Amino acid sequence: MPHPTASKGEMNMKNRTLRQMTAAGVIAAAYAAVSLVLAPITFGAVQCRVSEALTLLPVLSPAAIWGVTLGCAITNGVGAATGTNFLGMVDLFVGTAATLLAAITSRLLGKIRLGGAPWLSALPPILFNAVAIGAEWCYAATGSINGAFWVFAGQIALGQIPPCLLGVWLVHLLERRGLQSIIEGK
Repeated sequence: MPHPTASKGEMNMKNRTLRQMTAAGVIAAAYAAVSLVLAPITFGAVQCRVSEALTLLPVLSPAAIWGVTLGCAITNGVGAATGTNFLGMVDLFVGTAATLLAAITSRLLGKIRLGGAPWLSALPPILFNAVAIGAEWCYAATGSINGAFWVFAGQIALGQIPPCLLGVWLVHLLERRGLQSIIEGK
């Protein structure tokens, strides 16, 4: 029951905030579930984290920034705790930070459309992860950041391309079907 002194505007604001938090939670759960079910291809120097398709959802709502970031943190934390994620706790912080930066940047690029789709928004998850995760793997394999970084970064970037293209398609499909309000928390 609504608070007797709360205005209709205050209630709408609270409901919208709750819907946005719920959307972020669902995105986080989906990201983590897909990543962990596909753990053999989620972690590694050569990886294709299918859940990275969701990193394009911030184009639709800032709530998705927190959803994909939390989902990545859960994934990397569970991976570290179970030994599935060879990079361990370092990846919990570095990988999650890369996802947060990529999500924010994808959101900022989301208004730029080519052929009606947010193609440029696919670049931040590819580039931020290539640099961050490539550096992690280079250091883990060689004990320093050196010329091998480019090989690791390239492998990570190549693995990011398919899910990010899937993410562009997902955003475009949600918009065409008028379903973006699910992500927007409206």
